[in-house]
Amino acid sequence: MTPTSDVISSERVEGTAVYNAAGDKLGSIDDLMIDKRSGQVRYAVLEFGGFLGMGTDRYPLPWKMLNYDTAVDGYVVPLDKAQLENAPRYGEGEVPDYTNDYGRQVNTYYGVNW
Repeated sequence: MTPTSDVISSERVEGTAVYNAAGDKLGSIDDLMIDKRSGQVRYAVLEFGGFLGMGTDRYPLPWKMLNYDTAVDGYVVPLDKAQLENAPRYGEGEVPDYTNDYGRQVNTYYGVNW
């Protein structure tokens, strides 16, 4: 019997697939953004687009939006690819400052309470 836990290493989260409710793979988790004061994960950064890892963009998704689904061994979000095309994003190596204003912009886009 394998012990289960409510916590997971960030190393295991990074690279995990992200799907929409229709079962389409949107991408994978590239990074986690953690609140320095509370220690809570605020955003999972989705790597999406490009080809073979080249030309991909990073999309910060509010952590509240992700639900882990053991059936797909990945996270499921209530989004489709079209919604991601207009979402806040940045290129590899272009990480923005995650200020309150930037966080508000991301959360507002996804309709998540700040």
